[in-house]
Amino acid sequence: MSEFNRIISHDDFDGLICATICSHALGIDDIEFAGPRAVTEARISITGEDIVCDLPYPLECGMWFDHHEGNLEELKYRGIDSETIRGRFDLKKSCARVVFTYFAERASFPTHFEAMVDEADVIDSFGYTSIEDWRQETPGKVIDSSLKTQSVSGRQKWDYLRYLISLLKQYSMESIAVRDEVKERYAVYQEEEKSMMTQVSQYISFLPEDTHRHLIILDLTHLKRQPRLLKNLAFLLFPDAEAIIEVKNMFQHGTKTNDLSVSMSLSLNYKSVESTKDAGDIMRQLNIGSGHRGAGAGAIHCSSKQEMLNIKGKTLREILRMFRSQ
Repeated sequence: MSEFNRIISHDDFDGLICATICSHALGIDDIEFAGPRAVTEARISITGEDIVCDLPYPLECGMWFDHHEGNLEELKYRGIDSETIRGRFDLKKSCARVVFTYFAERASFPTHFEAMVDEADVIDSFGYTSIEDWRQETPGKVIDSSLKTQSVSGRQKWDYLRYLISLLKQYSMESIAVRDEVKERYAVYQEEEKSMMTQVSQYISFLPEDTHRHLIILDLTHLKRQPRLLKNLAFLLFPDAEAIIEVKNMFQHGTKTNDLSVSMSLSLNYKSVESTKDAGDIMRQLNIGSGHRGAGAGAIHCSSKQEMLNIKGKTLREILRMFRSQ
C-alpha cells in the first residue's frame, strides 16, 4: 500500500499523462487537478500525503515532480534546495518525461506509455517542426484538444480527465482518440477554434517600430471578461512572423485586475532553424517570469489602470528591443 493518498496534477495534457503514470505506478485513484495559481496562492489544501505534478512547489507535499525553470528559481528564492525534496525536478520537455523516467527505474509500464510521454514532450514544449506539423491531426492532439473545450465547467473537465486516466492506464491513445466521448469534445473544440481565430484576427497589432512585422502583438487588455484564446493561432494569419507576445489583464475570482500577464512564443518556422532567440531568457532579464527558449511568460503588478497602460507599452517596446539584440 502506498504511503501517499492523492495525486494533484496540472489540468492540461502534460498533467494528464503525469497523473496516469503516477496512478499506475502507485495504485492511487484519488486524483485532483489544479492550475499553477491555485498552488502558489494556496487555494488548494496539499499535505505530506500528496504527490504534486507539473505545478509549483507548495508549502509542503509528499513528492514533487516538475520541469519549469521558473518554479526552480522560486525554490531558490525561498531557500529550498530541490535535491532535498522527494520526487524529481529536471529540465525536460515535459513533466511527464520527468515522472516516467523516475518511476521507470522502480516499476514496469505497459508498452503504450512511452508513446504517451513522447506526445507530451511535443505538445507541452510546442515542439513541432513546422506549422504543417502542428496542424496535422494525431491521436495525442485529438485528446489534448478535447481537454480545451470551453463549454464545460471545471468540475466536468476534471471528471473527464479522471475518465481519460482510467482509459490511458489500459489502452493506447489511438484507441482512445476514436471513442465517441473524445470525438464529440474534439468536434466542439474545432468549432470553438474557428471562433478563436476570428477573435485573434481582431486583436492583432504590431508596434510602430516593428516595420517588418517580426513580432505579433496580441493585446487583450481591453476585454472585460477573461479571454480564452490560443495565441499561436496568430501564426496561421502571419506565418512569416518570428514571434508573438500576448498581453492581458489577470483576473482574480472572475474580476479583472490591473496586473498584467505577458507571454511570448517563437514561431514554429523560426524555432526550426538555428537561432539565438530565447523567449524565456527575455522574461528572466525583465525579471517578470521565466520559460524555455521557445516560450516564456511572466506577470507584472500594476497599482492602477494608468500605470498598467504605461507599463504595457514600455514592456512591449523593451521586449522588441531585446528580441532584436539577441
